[in-house]
Amino acid sequence: MYTFSSKLKTFSFILMAVGILGIGYGFLNAPKDIHEVENILAASSHGGHGEATHHEEEATPAHESEHATATPAAEVEAEAHATTPAGEVSADSVPAHDAAVVSHAEEVNAHAEHATAKKADEVDAHAEHEEHLTHVLHQLQNKPWAALYVASIFFLLITMGTLVFYAIQQVAVAGWSPVLFRVMQGITSFLPIASIIFFIILVLCGLHFNHLFTWMADGVTDPTSENYDKMIAGKSGYLNFGFWIVRAAIFLIGWNLYRHYSRKNCLAQDDSNDNSFYKKNFNISAGFLVFFIVSESIMSWDWIMSFDPHWFSTLFGWYVFASFFVSGITLIALVTVYLKSRGFLEYVNTSHIHDLAKFMFGISIFWTYLWFSQFMLIWYADIPEEITYFVTRINLYNLPFFGAVVMNFVFPLLILINTDFKRISWVIVMAGIVILAGHYIDFFNMIMPGTVGDQWFIGVPEISSVLFFLGLFIFTVFTALTKAPLLAKRNPYIEESKHFHY
Repeated sequence: MYTFSSKLKTFSFILMAVGILGIGYGFLNAPKDIHEVENILAASSHGGHGEATHHEEEATPAHESEHATATPAAEVEAEAHATTPAGEVSADSVPAHDAAVVSHAEEVNAHAEHATAKKADEVDAHAEHEEHLTHVLHQLQNKPWAALYVASIFFLLITMGTLVFYAIQQVAVAGWSPVLFRVMQGITSFLPIASIIFFIILVLCGLHFNHLFTWMADGVTDPTSENYDKMIAGKSGYLNFGFWIVRAAIFLIGWNLYRHYSRKNCLAQDDSNDNSFYKKNFNISAGFLVFFIVSESIMSWDWIMSFDPHWFSTLFGWYVFASFFVSGITLIALVTVYLKSRGFLEYVNTSHIHDLAKFMFGISIFWTYLWFSQFMLIWYADIPEEITYFVTRINLYNLPFFGAVVMNFVFPLLILINTDFKRISWVIVMAGIVILAGHYIDFFNMIMPGTVGDQWFIGVPEISSVLFFLGLFIFTVFTALTKAPLLAKRNPYIEESKHFHY
């Protein structure tokens, strides 16, 4: 039986504590109104000098317009009195006097019209400025929420990646992997906690605690509202909070039910005299994979693609799957290497590690194929409503966008293509850390542009959210590993797995 190291447990508590403090700091530090936004923007633009000048320019024209309206009228009246002495009227002077009055009246009107137009332009500019500040306010308020959302969905889905890999092993009747089943089950023990936290975040989004999903904004489906969006309104039969949250509940409950019963049957198989529980696991695993492939596609549209409700891609479900699937396999490899280094998993050998590394390498190539296919087809077609997705990321997220390709393709390709390297533990750990970090950046690229726009930065909220979920993950997973033997001793293929060599 595995014993949870006190040092590792303390480390997980420290990660969670630091994470909670950082998350709290992110929410407290978010601006509360547009005045704070103005200060933030001013501070980022030469210490606020530019903003002060702008306000001076806004104030000055109003006084000038009042002066421009009043002065010419006074001049006309003064000249009218000065032109003809009191009590005298000259027949020759009347027409000239009238012409002067008309000329000055036209000048007055011209000045008044100019001042009115200028004032209207200033009002429009001020309204546009206020709208821009409100937009930036929502983006900055979204930042801690988006950081929490990215970390939450990332850890939820990489746990799902492990669960799907486990189900595939069951359905494929794999003979090499049963010695790793308890490791997989330990990792998937995080799924219930991750599901609860993520579902709460989804509910808070629907209750307008944040502005993450633009299609949830007030008035976007109301033709009489200034926020009306015809395209989003056309999708309102699908993109509405009630239907959306029900779908989320069905997916999360379905995934957790499979995890619960597959683990229960696997443990029961240890004390069974036949293979009945193993056969039950085969059947429910086959059913789960059918449910998963449908729910995963819809989940990727609901929870990620709908951040950009005007954009869609038919490859998106597969792309998201490849990202968290390779991350889930990487988790199995890292936890296995750690347990092996602590003297556990005596039947796990370098061939098992080698096979996990092959999956890490192969699915990394598969992810790259999907990344390039989606990017190349959309970029080459150059259709405005499609290309804007990548233009935004290339212009505003250039480093993380292309950095993810290096971390998720170039690095694994160069390191894991070598057969000997696939058997070396420290190489697996190094490659695994880079792959996990790279796919976190991938989720960051998918979510942040639609929530915070150009106000992104990997700072305290982002790092703290990852630390919190990492600490919670370590504590949950390694606690679960202490609850059952690390070897599924009555699995029909356990002997084949024990003596697996490649």
